[in-house]
Amino acid sequence: MATNWLSLARLPRSRPVSGAAPCARLRGLTPGQVGVCRARGEVMESVRKAAEMVIEECQHQFRNRRWNCSTTPRGINVFGRVMNQGTREAAFVHALSSAAVAVAVTRACTRGELERCGCDRKVRGVSPEGFQWSGCSDNLSYGVAFSQTFVDEPERAKGLSAGRPLMNLHNNEAGRKAILHNMQVECKCHGVSGSCELRTCWKVMPPFRRVGVVLKERFDGATEVRLARIGSRTALLPRDPQVKPPAARDLVYLAPSPDFCHLDPDNGIPGTAGRRCNGTSRLAPDGCELVCCGPGYRAGRAEVVQRCSCKFSWCCSVRCQQCKNTVTIHTCRV
Repeated sequence: MATNWLSLARLPRSRPVSGAAPCARLRGLTPGQVGVCRARGEVMESVRKAAEMVIEECQHQFRNRRWNCSTTPRGINVFGRVMNQGTREAAFVHALSSAAVAVAVTRACTRGELERCGCDRKVRGVSPEGFQWSGCSDNLSYGVAFSQTFVDEPERAKGLSAGRPLMNLHNNEAGRKAILHNMQVECKCHGVSGSCELRTCWKVMPPFRRVGVVLKERFDGATEVRLARIGSRTALLPRDPQVKPPAARDLVYLAPSPDFCHLDPDNGIPGTAGRRCNGTSRLAPDGCELVCCGPGYRAGRAEVVQRCSCKFSWCCSVRCQQCKNTVTIHTCRV
């Protein structure tokens, strides 16, 4: 499966992920990705970091949904067989994965950790706003190019005549565009007493959390598509002819999602029994009625320890007391 490389996140930090012999032993990589590993070994530590970023960000964005990016206890299929289906959840993971690789590799470039790249020196001159481009702009083009080489490889190896490779490639590119269209500008003022007579600026990537938020919004508005032949080529078109064709930044999916309500170990679905939910909300995604799928929920009391009575101490720390509070917790019935 194309996202099996995410299993790199399960490897201990002490295990090398580059070199001819280590690359061949990395479970989860396709033969083409093993070739990339051997040829571009210095980048593979960034790929491992990207795998960790995907799991962390996915679980944050879906923490209040029925499907909460729970991982399987072992194996190379980190999110379970649900990723084998062409659902919108698979679309999100593909987009997030391609974005994570681009971000992690670009960060390594900016930090000077990779020999083949560094800052983006193409961003030079004076901007239309009158400031001077200078400093170390993030070399996103290098990160995107590597993401295309590594993440897209399994799909290109399958050919572009089937629906699933086309879906994955579209979503991979949508993930990278979520970075490109949210690039930011940071500046520094130069002049007497900070007068800002001259400003030098450089481009930086958005925080990965911002990328996750953008892709989560695309997930909620994803377009269901079907495989169609247009002349001599195949393409993905909206299943509903009344829906406009998806843009390059939109997510697309081929199959409806399961309800994720009930335990299905074969597909890596833990169900929602015992899950925490929001008992005070009816229609929000984290509301107990939606999360618990009908069996209902129970309310219980629990004692939690929280920081309180915080005071700023000069200089420069914050001192807090530990307070115990009793709160109501709602969980889905078994």
